[in-house]
Amino acid sequence: MSDSELLVTSADGVVTVVFNRPQRHNAFTKAMYAEMRALFEDLATRPDVRVVVLRGAGGRAFAAGNDIGDFLDEDDASAYEEWIGEMLAALFDLPQVTIAAIDGVCVGGGLAVATHCDIRIATPESRFGYPIAKTLGNALSAPVLYRCAAAFGEGVTRTMLLTGRLVDAERAYDVGALTEVTEDLNASIDALVGEITFASATTQRASKRQLNAQVRANEVQPDFDRPMLGDVYSGPDFKEGVRAFLAKEKPSFGRG
Repeated sequence: MSDSELLVTSADGVVTVVFNRPQRHNAFTKAMYAEMRALFEDLATRPDVRVVVLRGAGGRAFAAGNDIGDFLDEDDASAYEEWIGEMLAALFDLPQVTIAAIDGVCVGGGLAVATHCDIRIATPESRFGYPIAKTLGNALSAPVLYRCAAAFGEGVTRTMLLTGRLVDAERAYDVGALTEVTEDLNASIDALVGEITFASATTQRASKRQLNAQVRANEVQPDFDRPMLGDVYSGPDFKEGVRAFLAKEKPSFGRG
């Protein structure tokens, strides 16, 4: 496989994006986010593309969050989070049908990408969540949290975030977050792509525009969100979470 961290191929109206950092469970770097953003901006102008499939390399992870080193390189981690949010919004707004094909761990930034796709399918061993309450001590932006709640439901989302627990594929399917759980991910992708490309692009694009408009109306980012995230990312828990993560230790968060 190529040394590139983001592999993009195109054939017969289908663009496939592979996150290619298997040695790091496909954790996203800033460069990968920038490439995705540029790709999504280009795809928004491409009526010849009908389907966008996103998946991870290596068979162990879709994507395991963000590369923590990139947060250390940022003067304002909350601004970096907001920049990532703009990329996610570009993915969500694509006129094409988007599929997250998940094989393994799908957490943090990986789950954010997956929940901004139209359809999610996964292997039985896949796991989902935001374990940040027991790892980094940061917080999600409101738009990312709302996408998770829309996919998994409020109850499961609350449990994910308040306990740090991961959700297995069976539970994710039961609550409607997954369209399918499959032992043969490639065959399921092919079947799904066949259905989508056979169907009316006019119907798909019109339906996505309507559904996304409803989402925008209902999922308004509260005024306190940005300053709150600034406090979170400049606070002691995130500092301790990053220190412990890099040291491969359990963090010792404040209990206040």
